Amino acid sequence: MKFYSFLIKYGEIGLKGKNRYKFEDTLVNNIRLHLANYLHNFVVYKEQERVYVDINEEYNYQKILDTLKRIFGIYSISPVHKIDFTTNYKELSTTIINYVNEIYGKSEKKSFKIKTRRVNKRFPMHSDTINAELGHDVLENFKNFTVDVHNPNVLINVEIRNHINIYSEVINGAKGLPTGTSSKSLLLLSGGIDSPVAGFLIAKRGVIVEAIYFNAPPYTSDRAKDKVIKLAEILSRYTGCVKLHIVNFTDIQLEIYDKCPHDELTIIMRRLMMKISEMVAKENNCLALITGESIGQVASQTTNSIAVTNECVNMPIFRPLIGFDKEEIIKIAENIGTFNTSILPYEDCCTIFVAKHPVTNPNLEKILKSEKKLENIDDFIKIAINNIETIICKPME
Repeated sequence: MKFYSFLIKYGEIGLKGKNRYKFEDTLVNNIRLHLANYLHNFVVYKEQERVYVDINEEYNYQKILDTLKRIFGIYSISPVHKIDFTTNYKELSTTIINYVNEIYGKSEKKSFKIKTRRVNKRFPMHSDTINAELGHDVLENFKNFTVDVHNPNVLINVEIRNHINIYSEVINGAKGLPTGTSSKSLLLLSGGIDSPVAGFLIAKRGVIVEAIYFNAPPYTSDRAKDKVIKLAEILSRYTGCVKLHIVNFTDIQLEIYDKCPHDELTIIMRRLMMKISEMVAKENNCLALITGESIGQVASQTTNSIAVTNECVNMPIFRPLIGFDKEEIIKIAENIGTFNTSILPYEDCCTIFVAKHPVTNPNLEKILKSEKKLENIDDFIKIAINNIETIICKPME
């Protein structure tokens, strides 16, 4: 059976009370934007706590399903057979028999259950009666089917609303909240495994994500930059277009390297990255920064190091991975498709200038004293910000 409608269910949106319509409208709009990359003749609309996608052209089923599965705010997706509302039981039964025959008629022995939800009370039969009668009709027509009301192989859902939905497949969505229901934040995106996952998790809460990358040519290659752009493109499959700000950080890093103690290189470099990120965030109306830090993973991510880093900015910093271990982070990276790109062996600016024995328990007073040696650093920062390269990263095939 070729489906031309999808039933979209949401989860957390249903708890939003009087503001629910705003989340629903954002979800509907996001679905339209994502599907417009592949379809011309389709409609997306909401009705009675459901969202529907009706497609009026031939299309690639798997491509559309994969696209829907990446849209935040969707709890589940069901390819659905829709018919006009009818009070004629015989017509409903005939439709169910045809549906089962097309999808399961040639399958091996299966157990099944009919589950009816009668939202439209104009249909004369109660839900339990409909379940029993339809179950009887299916048994009469399909000898390979048996009833199992507790753990069936096939659950056939019948929703009687302004029209009637018939579906049996329920596919998990990305869940979370629709992108755009929270304000913008700026992701410090490196070429590693962690930061793309951090951006994904914050975007899942409805936050619009922009990104900033610190480039260090000629110590990092164009391939390292291209790798980060690719990661932003992968993220954009979930978030929509990602604005990526690329900062040339070479002169700043060399200044730190020449004038500061080498065991403090990482923490001072990190602080200056955060300062620049805060400036860029404010210029682009972002209300918070996002990092991929996890406690204890590297020297700059000890509790003391994070505290010293925090001191240099006033903006909130979201660290969604702070309590994750590496295995958990890798699993998410694999699931969202960033892992294979993240492990490409192209160095970023952090790894090039890392000290052999970085301080893990930095003292803020000592760090501030060392930073005073960077007498012209404000000029370097100004030059870096004035020469930012901004790229709009879009989903790629």
